[in-house]
Amino acid sequence: MRIGEVRHPERSAFGKPLDGVRVLSLEQMQALPYATQILAHLGATIVKVEPPGRGDSGRASQPSVTDVDGRRVGATYLRNNLSKRSLAIDVEQEAGRDLVRRLVPHFDVVAENFRAGALAKRGLGYADLAPLRPGLVYVSISGFGQDPASPYVAWPAYAPIGEAMGGIYELTREEGRPPPVVVAGALGDNASALFAVIGVLAALRQRDQTGEGQQVDVAIYDSVLAINDMLPFMWSMGLPPVMCTPRHFALVASFRARDGYFVIACFREHQFERLAHTLGHPEWCSDPRFATREGWALHRESVIRPAVESWASDKSKLEAARELCARGVAAGPSNDGGDLRADPHVELRDMLIEVPRTDAEGDLLVVGNPVKLSRVAEGPVGRFPSLGEHTDGVLTETLGLGADELAELRAKGVIG
Repeated sequence: MRIGEVRHPERSAFGKPLDGVRVLSLEQMQALPYATQILAHLGATIVKVEPPGRGDSGRASQPSVTDVDGRRVGATYLRNNLSKRSLAIDVEQEAGRDLVRRLVPHFDVVAENFRAGALAKRGLGYADLAPLRPGLVYVSISGFGQDPASPYVAWPAYAPIGEAMGGIYELTREEGRPPPVVVAGALGDNASALFAVIGVLAALRQRDQTGEGQQVDVAIYDSVLAINDMLPFMWSMGLPPVMCTPRHFALVASFRARDGYFVIACFREHQFERLAHTLGHPEWCSDPRFATREGWALHRESVIRPAVESWASDKSKLEAARELCARGVAAGPSNDGGDLRADPHVELRDMLIEVPRTDAEGDLLVVGNPVKLSRVAEGPVGRFPSLGEHTDGVLTETLGLGADELAELRAKGVIG
């Protein structure tokens, strides 16, 4: 799906579920920007507050492209800011903070992902802004939440820190080796973003019922722990961290095909039997080595891998997965970016949005909205905003500021 395109236009008459919801977001990097991008897909109006001059710190990430205004813009920003309006305000100045306070009564949601307490010190915390807008929903994403009793509340945190503390890396650590730190699409950021979206929707629903707003407090650490729920549970059963993954009590692994790798996931006995027959080894079904799920894992490398990879040697990874799935064995190709671009499912589900590059031929591919609603059209999606692109428009439309006042604020560096 391309920028500006509408899929399923017959559904447009129903509108979007968050039409009319306005979000003022003091956001940076990925966790909150990804959350507000999802809210934008669902119809909310997102006004993004950025520091003049440098903007959202995600703009400084690598790799980068040159935007229409000549600025270099990094990948973190490019992936997480479609369909938003950019408002450049310096909240380090009292005049900038005053502008934010004047804007708050015109918004349903204020969102921020600074270190806990950072905005409260500037007079922009929940307690400061809630009186300005009855029913205000204020969402905060931080490394460790807003409760000052947490021993980590003052710690800075990027996704890998929350992922490490939430136990993700211990699951795949090999004995005698350090934990593998893999920023896989900033799992901690996207997980906390999803919980923030849930929190905003729940708070808006409760406001509909009671008229009262509230603060939504999401921690990256909590979010990773929630999606890694097996670790504490299995530990409570007396199992070491490595036993919290299927690799020791099931057959879950990648195997080589003609053009790459595919993954097989066998968790139950009838699935292993189907795999054995598909590979031409029905004798495995009565082989005492494979009588238990632990046996599948124990003999994976010595027996199962050679058989699977011999069977798949003349097949593409997609063909191997398709044949296994047809036999009732869960499998799928290990895809790279090119595979995803060509995948008919991804195209059908509008899961890649084509954003024209401003400095070269071709498109940037930003993930689409995974929430599919039967009475909501896909799109249109707007491109990411240039820094401060909508400053004058938002302040004029919302606060009625005139040209002279805007010029004075710009001269003082309050807006950009």
